[in-house]
Amino acid sequence: MLLSLIALLSAALLASAAPPTCYSRVLSLSKEITESFKELQTSKDVDSCVETLPRLYLDIHNYCVLAKLRDFVAYPRCDTVVEVNELKEKARSLYTILISYCRRDLVFLTDDCNALEIPIEHSITES
Repeated sequence: MLLSLIALLSAALLASAAPPTCYSRVLSLSKEITESFKELQTSKDVDSCVETLPRLYLDIHNYCVLAKLRDFVAYPRCDTVVEVNELKEKARSLYTILISYCRRDLVFLTDDCNALEIPIEHSITES
């Protein structure tokens, strides 16, 4: 009985320790980037150039997310702000994952670039 319990608990631990799928990694990183961008926009301790940054509301189901990430990473201002550089590095990582590692695993449901200009409600991204 004790061995059965140990085997069951071990199996449960191994199942939860499985590596993330491409989709789950991209989804979690996009949420992390969006939240960091929102925090950066509302922070009072950050340089005023942050107000001029391109908006960064990500939906990985929207094909325009690739262009949005490229534009954000290439934005020439705010290079002296550490938080912006960190956010650009995360955006660069997400872009790389999207175009290389997960290229065949993702399905884009829309290509509405204007939809990425407003904050996303948690309807599509959490399903």
